[in-house]
Amino acid sequence: MTPFGRKVRELRREKGVTLKDMAAALHVSSAYLSALEHGKRGRPTPMLIHQICGYFNIIWDDAEELSKLADLSHPKVTIDTSGLQPAATELANLLSRKIAQLKEEELVSLLSQIRDAEPE
Repeated sequence: MTPFGRKVRELRREKGVTLKDMAAALHVSSAYLSALEHGKRGRPTPMLIHQICGYFNIIWDDAEELSKLADLSHPKVTIDTSGLQPAATELANLLSRKIAQLKEEELVSLLSQIRDAEPE
């Protein structure tokens, strides 16, 4: 499941909306919406994000948060390390091989370190 998918599922549960009902309202198939929630589809389009925000009456900061989650939710990531330090290439390769073996607390710790390293 992607961060975007988790958030959409959380919104559906809070509002008591079924996947089938939401899919019908958005004019997408329930299979597509399910695949999107589970990370089996790429990022949603900006138009679909807008539709979801409208469906749940999400505005301003919450809409921006949902959009940011969508940007961070591509399930198949490609990392181009050409021109970077050798350590960057090693990190990308090790992460791709070992990410499935990492425990939740290890993932959270790595995420925190990387977020803290981002420029403001």
